Amino acid sequence: MDPLKQFRDELKAEYQTTKKFFEIYPEDKNEYSPHPKSMKMAHLATHIAEIFGWAGFMLNSSELDFAKSSLRPKLLTTREDLLKVLEDNYKSSKEALEKATEKDLEPSWSLKNDGQTLSSWTKYGAIRHSLSQITHHRAQLGVYYRLNDIQLPGSYGPTADLQSF
Repeated sequence: MDPLKQFRDELKAEYQTTKKFFEIYPEDKNEYSPHPKSMKMAHLATHIAEIFGWAGFMLNSSELDFAKSSLRPKLLTTREDLLKVLEDNYKSSKEALEKATEKDLEPSWSLKNDGQTLSSWTKYGAIRHSLSQITHHRAQLGVYYRLNDIQLPGSYGPTADLQSF
């Protein structure tokens, strides 16, 4: 079993599916959210695009400390910008996964806030978590689309809107 190949294959599949969602992104719905506690659609889509860069970031670092990092969330509001960031982040993670060895998956990687550890995994576990985050948040985006009568592309099979695989 080759975990790096599995990660590359899964990242590619998630990229291809997410690209279909972004190709129909409704730019006139950036401020939409189904509930006051829910993210706005533009923020959610931006977050999904950014997650595609996490595997590369995790392989090349040991932690992310929100209070000490210069990384700041962006806000992408156009289909074109979402697709560009998705593509760029996918490529950077794909390249990092191609260069990595199984040994690179063993060290610890932590998510922190001002030095306080919020979560910690092996790099394998952190990357696994990031791939799950893509699926989770894209499913949320699918609900937003459904609530706005936007036809859903298939993720892992046909939808009520599109019966093809």
